[in-house]
Amino acid sequence: MARKSAVTSPTDALATYNAKRDFARTPEPAGTVPTRSAKDALPIFVVQQHQASRLHWDLRLEVDGVLKSWAVTKGPSDDPDDKRLAVRTEDHPMAYATFEGVIPAREYGGGTMLVWDSGSWTPIPGKTADTLDEGHLHFILNGSRLHGEWMLIRLKPRPGEHGENWLLRKVNDSFAAPKGGGNRLSFDGATSVLSGRTLDDIARGVTAGNAVEKTTPKTPATSAKPTTKSRRKSAGSAGQRRRSFRRCWRRRLMVCHPEMAGSMRSNMMVIAR
Repeated sequence: MARKSAVTSPTDALATYNAKRDFARTPEPAGTVPTRSAKDALPIFVVQQHQASRLHWDLRLEVDGVLKSWAVTKGPSDDPDDKRLAVRTEDHPMAYATFEGVIPAREYGGGTMLVWDSGSWTPIPGKTADTLDEGHLHFILNGSRLHGEWMLIRLKPRPGEHGENWLLRKVNDSFAAPKGGGNRLSFDGATSVLSGRTLDDIARGVTAGNAVEKTTPKTPATSAKPTTKSRRKSAGSAGQRRRSFRRCWRRRLMVCHPEMAGSMRSNMMVIAR
């Protein structure tokens, strides 16, 4: 029989999140409930690479004004045969969708975090997010790195086990890896889709502007060769696409969640320094 959870308000849903954190020490956003201005906007998702006691990837889906969250121990895989453990964690506030930084070592979740992917998500046609209460969710991601259909399935708890263990798997569609090809998603040295920085950059305090310059060094015109010029042009185009995606994503968040505008501007000022 499917388990039914009691109806919980967004404020109550964030109580655990707030209780675990000292906001005088951590740069993470406090758990407040946003007011959506764009009723017809698609819900957002974010995947954050998190170097805590162990490296993992936090999948977050917007549901009922909060970000439902799972810690994916090995990161998502686009191979349908590759099922990844996803441990359910506390709901996070919407403002967490753009959080990047270093959480102090003695704080809950201490470590470095970046936004590995972000975009919008929807349940498959005919389904809703309410199926999470039944222990499963079949959904579609439209992000910068993750696309197509995915599934979350809750595992039956073992005796004495606390918390919820789920499995995250890619559905076999046009965005899936070819059969037998293995996971094509790359995590080593991955950069943020928002700031262009790596985990090491963020830990060392490298700004977004410097991270972009570091990955696209300038070559003197006198020493340029046709092949070098074409590579520079390709790198520039890729950089322009990343910057365009970040601008579009920020504008969309500010329209859908105007209460996040202040924190986003503050983050951008820190990055610009």
